Amino acid sequence: MARREAAARVADPRPFELEGDAHRLAHSLPDLQVESLRVASTVSHGIHGRRRAGPGETFWQFRQFQSNDPASLIDWRRSASSDHLYVREREWEAAHTIWLWPDLSDSMDFRSDLVQVTKRDRVLVLTLALAELLVRGGERVGLLGLTRPTASRRATTLLAEAIAVNARMPAVRASLPPAERVGRFSAVVLIGDFLDPVDSLKTRLDAIAGHGVVGHLVQVLDPAEETLPYEGRAEFLGLEGDERWLAERAEGLRPAYRARLEAHRAALRSTAQSFGWSFLVHHTDQSAAGPLLALIQRLGPGSFGAASGGMR
Repeated sequence: MARREAAARVADPRPFELEGDAHRLAHSLPDLQVESLRVASTVSHGIHGRRRAGPGETFWQFRQFQSNDPASLIDWRRSASSDHLYVREREWEAAHTIWLWPDLSDSMDFRSDLVQVTKRDRVLVLTLALAELLVRGGERVGLLGLTRPTASRRATTLLAEAIAVNARMPAVRASLPPAERVGRFSAVVLIGDFLDPVDSLKTRLDAIAGHGVVGHLVQVLDPAEETLPYEGRAEFLGLEGDERWLAERAEGLRPAYRARLEAHRAALRSTAQSFGWSFLVHHTDQSAAGPLLALIQRLGPGSFGAASGGMR
């Protein structure tokens, strides 16, 4: 009954439809890439359960006592109800959490005739597929400013539900990430078109990038936004307002447009590098596996101790 009621309150069913695409994308990657998610084991405190035995406070499982186990590990209460001796294992914990933010603003609904997918759909698939891979590798994931971190095997579904139920909230539809302070030794992955003024984004990153926070920016663009392929008379309509602009010869705008886009991207890359974060550009006519693999590689062992270099 609770799930039916929750479904009735869903404002946007699209995340559930894209969840299947995310699962297929995640399962298409080789297991070797998933193994690269194992973060450095030098940090053994915090709240990040790793689904393995080790130092921590969270109960994980009982297992039968083995000859090489110290007697101090025996759980006598559990053993008293059986003919065997049992050891209580706690879940090994580390202070690593990956926070994800997908840009779900109105501008992300854009799709040109050159592709079959909107920017918004591609961002959602990347976000959910990345969450599945991270959880499969033993990590905690959460939506920045929206959910608590989780290591549940249902993480992809839980994130999709959170996005769907809160789809109409102004904070969820904002074109900039929330100014949330992120804990030490966490990682942040921000995925959007980042076409807002760079200074506005930098202000948000100042709030997010605390000590020891590793960040990654993924700019997702439609190929038409990269090349401005239009010819002749063309009318341009704003997706986040009522703006309309008529160009008599659209091809004449191309050189100035490309120069401005490159300048904007250079400023984005410089801003990311000033925080020690990486920067990646992805076009929706390309395979989603490309940026996903790049992110997995950069979220692998050792990536939380210090920020990674610039990502081209």
